[in-house]
This record gives sequence, C-alpha cells and structure tokens, in this order.
Amino acid sequence: MREGTAALIHRADYTAPAYWIRSVDLTFDLDPAKTMVVSRMQVERNLDVPAQALRLHGEELNLTRVSVNGASVSFRHEDGLLVIDALQDLPAGPFTLEIRNTCAPAKNTQLSGLYTSGGGFFTQCEAEGFRRITYFLDRPDVMAVYTVTLRAAKAAYPVLLSNGNLLEEGELDGGRHFAKWHDPFPKPSYLFALVAADLVARQQQIRTRAGKDHLLQVFVRRGDLDKTEHAMNSLIASIVWDEARFKLPLDLERFMIVAVEDYNAGAMENKGLNLFNTKYVLASPATATDDNYADIESVVGHEYFHNWTGNRITCRDWFQLSLKEGLTVFRDQEFSMDMAGSPSARAVKRIEDVRKLRDIQFPEDAGPMAHPVRPDSYVEINNFYTPTVYEKGAEVVRMMFTLVGREGFAAGMSLYFERFDGQAVTCDDFAQAIADANPQSALARTLPQFKRWYSQAGTPRVTARGRYDAPSRTYTLGIEQVGSAAGESPKEPYVIPLAIGLIGRDGRALPLRLEDEAADAAAPTERVLVLEEARQFFTFVDVDVEPVPSLLRGFSAPVTLVDGLSDADLLVLLQHDADPFNRWEAGQRLALSRLLAAARSDAPVALDAPFIDAMRAVLRHATLDAAFKDLVLTLPSEGYLAEQSSPVDPKRIHAARMAVTRQLAETLRADWEWAFETHQPAGSYSPDPVSSGQRALANRALAMLCLDSVAKGESLWPGRAYQRFKDATNMTDRLGALQALVRSHAQHAEPALYRFYEMFHREPLVLDTWFAIQASAPEVDGKVFARFKQLLKHPDFSIRNPNRARSLISTFCAHNPAAFHRPDAAGYVFWADHVMELDGINPQLASRFARVLDRWSQLAEPYRGAAREAIARVAAKPDLSANVREIVTNALATT
Repeated sequence: MREGTAALIHRADYTAPAYWIRSVDLTFDLDPAKTMVVSRMQVERNLDVPAQALRLHGEELNLTRVSVNGASVSFRHEDGLLVIDALQDLPAGPFTLEIRNTCAPAKNTQLSGLYTSGGGFFTQCEAEGFRRITYFLDRPDVMAVYTVTLRAAKAAYPVLLSNGNLLEEGELDGGRHFAKWHDPFPKPSYLFALVAADLVARQQQIRTRAGKDHLLQVFVRRGDLDKTEHAMNSLIASIVWDEARFKLPLDLERFMIVAVEDYNAGAMENKGLNLFNTKYVLASPATATDDNYADIESVVGHEYFHNWTGNRITCRDWFQLSLKEGLTVFRDQEFSMDMAGSPSARAVKRIEDVRKLRDIQFPEDAGPMAHPVRPDSYVEINNFYTPTVYEKGAEVVRMMFTLVGREGFAAGMSLYFERFDGQAVTCDDFAQAIADANPQSALARTLPQFKRWYSQAGTPRVTARGRYDAPSRTYTLGIEQVGSAAGESPKEPYVIPLAIGLIGRDGRALPLRLEDEAADAAAPTERVLVLEEARQFFTFVDVDVEPVPSLLRGFSAPVTLVDGLSDADLLVLLQHDADPFNRWEAGQRLALSRLLAAARSDAPVALDAPFIDAMRAVLRHATLDAAFKDLVLTLPSEGYLAEQSSPVDPKRIHAARMAVTRQLAETLRADWEWAFETHQPAGSYSPDPVSSGQRALANRALAMLCLDSVAKGESLWPGRAYQRFKDATNMTDRLGALQALVRSHAQHAEPALYRFYEMFHREPLVLDTWFAIQASAPEVDGKVFARFKQLLKHPDFSIRNPNRARSLISTFCAHNPAAFHRPDAAGYVFWADHVMELDGINPQLASRFARVLDRWSQLAEPYRGAAREAIARVAAKPDLSANVREIVTNALATT
C-alpha cells in the first residue's frame, strides 16, 4: 500500500514519456499464491525528449530478471520505480526489454491489478492497477499492441480470456491448458484485462450494418446464466445504436462481458473484454427491479460506447479523464433516452439524470473536494473518478450539443475520430473538433470562453428577472451570472446556453421574437439564449400578455437558477409548461419551500390548500405519464434539503420531510387509494417504461397508504402490503411492498424481512438489497442505528466485498442522515473506525466512504465539532493510504 506521503501531481507539469512501448507480449502462469508474469516489450526512445533512464512503475511485485535484447542488465529501485540506466546509451531504434516477475493475486485485497474472486482470476487496471501486475510505463499516453498468453489448470480455470481476438488455444502437460489472445488496436495499460475462471457464457452471433459477423459473449458463474438475457439484449442494442447514431461499428471479431462479484467499480471498458460488477449484469423478474433493469441497460451501453470514446481515442493524461468519461456518460444518457422511446419517457430519464447531478455533484462543487471538470492537481487519481468528472462533464458535452445541434454534433464527432483515432489526446482537442466542424456556431465563436467549464470549479449561479411593459407589448429579461464560492480565484463569465419559453397564465405558449429580429408570424415558442457576459438583457416584442418565464428548460446548463417566481407562477408552470423538466421543477420548488419552512419552524406542519390541490391534480391527471407523476410526487431528498440549509441540522430536516410526507399521505388518502388500484400493469412482467412507471406510482401510493395507516393505528393497508409482498410475481412489487412496511415501521415489517431473507439469502445481489433496506429505514429512537450495528455482525456480511460493504455501511452513513448524525457522535465514531479498517484492506473503497463527511463544516452543533474530531482522528493515523489522506486533509482544510 502506498502511504499518505505521495506528492501532489500537477497538470501543468505534464511531459511526454522518454520512451514509447510499441508492443507487449505477456505470458502468465496463473497461480493464486504466486503468478509468474513474463513481459517482452518492443521499446524505443522518444527522440523528442532528452536521453534519460527508463523508469517503470511497479507495486508489490517480486522481480526476478531484467534483460535487454537477451542480455541481463543492471537496475535499481528509486521512489517506487524500477530504473534502468543503461538504455540511454543504446543506439536509436527499437529494442526488446524482457521483465520477469511474480505477484500474489490471492493476497490482493485492494482489487486493483490481478486478484482472485470466487475461485477465479480477474483484473482491474484503471487507473494505475497494471503496475501491480508487472513493471511498465503505466500511463495513458503510452499505447501498445498486446499479445497475451494465459496458462492455468484446466479443471479449475476452464475459461481463459484476454483483450482482442483469440489466436489459438490448446492443452498442456499436467492438466493445464493455454489460450493466446491478440488485440490489434494500440491501447494504454489501463485497458488491459485477463480472466481465468470456471464460467459459462450466453452467446449471440450478430451481423452489423457493415456486413461483418461478430460473436458476443456474456460470461457468468454457473447458476447465473438465466439472468443474462437482458444484459445481452442491452449489448446488442448498444452496438446497433452506436453504429446508427454515430456511425461507430464494433471493430473486433468478438465482444465479451464478464460478471465479477468482488469489484470496486460498476464496470470497466477493457478493450473487447469488459469486466462488470455482477450488479450490472444479472437480472430476472424474480431478483431484479425495474431500476436494476434500467441500470444494466445504461451501464452496458456506457462501457460499450467507451470502445470508441475512451479506447480508440484515450486520455493523454489522467487530468483529461472527462474526455472519455463525460463524453461517454452523455452518450449513454442519449442511448437510454432513445431506448425509452416516447417523449414522456425521455423526459423522465432526463429528470432522473438532473436529480442525480444535483444530489451528488452540486454538493461536491460546494465542498472540500471541489475541482474543475479537468482537475489541475491530485494526489491520488482514484479520488477523481467523481460526479464532477462524470456527470458535470456530461453536462459540458450536452451544452456543446445544444450550441451546435444534433447534426452539428454528429459532424464534430466524425471530425474528432478522423483527427485522433488511435491517439491519446486532451479535452481541448475534443472541444476544438466540435467547434471546427461547426464554424458558424455559437460554440466556435466563444470556444476559448466556453472552455472555462473545464477549468473553473463550482456551480454558477444565474439570476433572472423579467419586466413586462403592457403599452409597448415588450418583455425584458435581465440575466446575471455569478461564479460560485468554490475555489479561491474569482470566476470569469461562462458561456451558458439558456433554453427558455414564455407562458401566458392561461397556459398558452407565447412567440419569442427579439427586438432586433424581423417580424415573423412563425416565431418559435422556445429558443436558446447564449449568455456570454456577466450581465445581459433580452427584450422580446409582440408579447400580448404578461408572461410567466420558463427558464433553463431541459436543464440546459448545470447552474443554480434564481428567478424570483412566486407560488402562483410556479403553479402555472406545473399545470401548463410544455417542457416536462420545468413542469417537474415547478413541483419540486413548491415542495422545497414548504419543507424548508417546516425545518425552520417548531410549529406543526400545515400544508396549504393550493399545494395539496396541485399535488392532487398531478396525481389524478388523465394524460400525464405515471413515471412522471411519481417523480413530481417524490419530495426533494434530505441531502438536497441540506444543501439549501445553513447550518444543517439533519434531524430537523428529517423530521420536516417526514411531517410533510405524512400530511400528503393523510390529505390525499383517497387519491393514493385510487392510484394504487388503477396503476397495476396487465400481463406478464416487462421492464418497459410504461409498465415500470405504473409500478413506481403504485408502489409510492402503497407506501403512503401504509404510512397513514400506521399513524392511525390501522392494519388494513399494512396487511394488504404484506399480502402483496407474499404474492408478488416480480421483485419490483415485492420490494415495493417490503419498503412500504419497513419505512412505515409497520408490525408486518419483521415477518416480511425474515421471509425475504429466507427466500433470497442465496442471491448475493438481492441480499445486498435486504441489508440496504434496513440500513436506510427512518430512524426512531435510535432503533435503526442499533439494528445497523447488529447487521455488521451478520454471518452474511463481509466488509471485504465492495457490494456488501456499500449496501450496509455506505447506505447507512451516506443515505440515512438522521440515523447517522447523532448528538452522541456514535455515528462518527463508527465512521472513523471503519474508514481506518477499510483503508488497510481496500483504500479505494475506504476513500469513497471517507467522503461521507466532506460537508462537515456546514453542520450545526453539536454535530459539527464531533464530525471534525472524527475526521482528525482518521487523519492522525500514521500509515494512512494516499487515497484516504487526500480526502481527510482536504476536509480538515475547510472551515
């Protein structure tokens, strides 16, 4: 383990490598305790860099031999690097460097590099795991062609896989066998992968639009093959979509997905051999929810789309991580929206993505780990696989898409691949390609300024105020942008595409013609204003009535909008806005103001009639999609409420949200009953958007009915929920009923939890859900915290398995604030103990948990002081990993 004395790495210090590795021939003799690795590399000096020693990365390796062109050479170790001095005296031209070393996969609890899981061998090399396999220039701008030979005991490891195409396979003496793979495309070491395990595969032959045949395979452990149909269908859909939408075909003879139970991440896009957390592969109606099905489609798409945006073109350095991740998140979002089909289902997907952004990325922008989409420095790169790089990075790409249009963006993507296929490049290169393909666009005109989205941290704040002049029939919109408080330097103005509409109070969409434009009877009712200055004014003419502005439609930029709209204005938008996002947003803002008022007051919550009537109108609406109704009727999360509060009192926020929820449950009782009875999908289970939306709304209604029944001492709806739990034919309905019972603390909750465990304790992913449901239950007199501590001792809990640790520890600490933030500081003591314990096992996982207290300085007392004390206790641990030290050091630097 690298300790916490690692140096700060700066983007400005980037230099090209002194050597290029053009090809790699790897041979593995696989053994859990001692795997032998032989690496034969074709290396040549980079003549653009002064001659110097070759410095190779390596961690926890046992080196046995180093030779150049067949002759042994001397070497030394320096600052964790293998240094070979003699190479700088070689004549110009390629030479063969051979390194032999061993590693110990069975001892690799970090799950980075080569490790064992469930009796098999697996790898995870992004970002810097390859150096834990063999010595190498482990950096993304060193791209080589790989040939890999795997040798292992056939009975234990019948499946041997690596990147690319299978060249040959055969038998060896002593019950062993081999497989030889070749990837014809140059790639950085982080995209290397191997698998050796006892697996079975679902296979599918396809022919692409280009007329080429390909073999698709999804590998899983024995017994899980019946849960792979959806993953395979998602892979096929991804291949078809990418070729149709962006003209990007599958470029290998085969494409493989392998499911791994012990995995730090969600999935990894290794060229041709994607490794996946089982969570994002396995699904059946009995074991997976509608959300699980949607997540699998999205993640399979994301990793496949990396084949071009990440693999064929990769990052010059890790500071450019959003070049591949932000772009590919945008692509997987577009894919999921296209798969959803209907405009309503597309809107639901967009709302879900924005809600995720605001729940997890906006707080990061305002916290101690705030950083630009393209960071300027880091200590540990694994700490920068963040919502800012991924989700905000996707929003930056989406703004480019908005500024150049769908066809213009496709043209920009084509130019990007024409220029850079097979290269390691930068975010600037991508933005320049999109702009150059659209020379008349607002993006091309403002590109240097637009790229501030890559270089400035924080969430911009946009303030808008409108003034209507009846005599002249004009409406003037004044807009001001201010950079957020994150970071120390003042923010320069961004380029912000602001999609807008104007709505009459009767719901009529008004035409939008600016004062300097020619009269046009067909003036649009929606348009995009491009904000470039700190303050701008836009005057619209021929506006017949005073309008209600509908601003930031579709969430056209990742900003905080302050528009001064009244409740009456928001009710107009909720009832009439043609933009589904702003319609949803209006409902959220109406709820938010009432939740914050309740959190600030000690008086009982009394919701006003206009708000209740508005929620009833949405619930009863004849044409709105059920999934959209469910989103509108979902109150803002406690985390989002905390971001709107100062100081943050988690228990007051929780109490306020529960009080508002209970009042909605009571006052809309008859409406919830109607919603439950009328939103039951007919026919066999299908995770399609319409059926999923109906189940979502029915399950929300059931939860509200149970909550109201328990509050009144009734047993009708908890009894119905328990019966539904027992009779359910799919996991979505079964889990919905179980959650309704647990979250209302109904008497039926205990027998339901017991029955659920008995039914699914042999299904690891479902058991993760069982742990998570209990860890996220609303706190009552410390009982949830006590139960949580007992679950840590459960025989099925293991802190070494990332999924299980996340399901219990992360769920409790990050997603149950009222239970975690305790006046007696017991939650913080637990957090510190387990961050330090995890750090000795898996620093990547530990650093994720460490971020739970990023926003400690915003807490009210007594939480604030106790949280800081816990962070300081972790920081005082002398052998802390660089991963965790970077997190806690930054946290303590805040005030």
